[in-house]
Amino acid sequence: MQAFQNGGMKSCFSAGDELFTDAFKFSIKDDFFYEVEGKIVTEDRGAGNVDIGGNPSAEGGDDDGGVDEDANKVSGCNIVLASKMQPTQFDKKSYQVYLKDYMKALKAKITETKGQEAADAFAKKAQTCVKEVLGNFKNYDFYLGESQNPDGHVALLDYREDGITPYMLFFKDGIKEEKY
Repeated sequence: MQAFQNGGMKSCFSAGDELFTDAFKFSIKDDFFYEVEGKIVTEDRGAGNVDIGGNPSAEGGDDDGGVDEDANKVSGCNIVLASKMQPTQFDKKSYQVYLKDYMKALKAKITETKGQEAADAFAKKAQTCVKEVLGNFKNYDFYLGESQNPDGHVALLDYREDGITPYMLFFKDGIKEEKY
């Protein structure tokens, strides 16, 4: 795994949604995927922790006004939470339809930006890698970027053999890198 130190963001080339940043450890798998290491975290998304200068204990108590602190907490994979990705669902057949269209769009993008030879190499690699993804279909949870653009990049979430450590797969050629 590596983490780039240049302060970059990886976003969906078609929808523009931020998917992950260089702050996460990642590697390139099979020259086809970014494999990004995650962890399960709990974030407080409520207003309960906003410091407005008041001191509840100095004002006659430490009551939070009846606010349920746990209601403001969200748990999940840190990559998903940081990028505000949204869960989506597929059955195997609908995912195959999505992949066919998405791989066609990626191949067209590669043809335009890198030439036909690179596009042909991508198509050959895609056959092998897509077959692997479909073979492990039941293991994955699927996520769209924040905009929930159905034509955008669908990220794959799986867990390491320990069953605790999440990681995500992103199609490398579906990602554009942006510097901060």
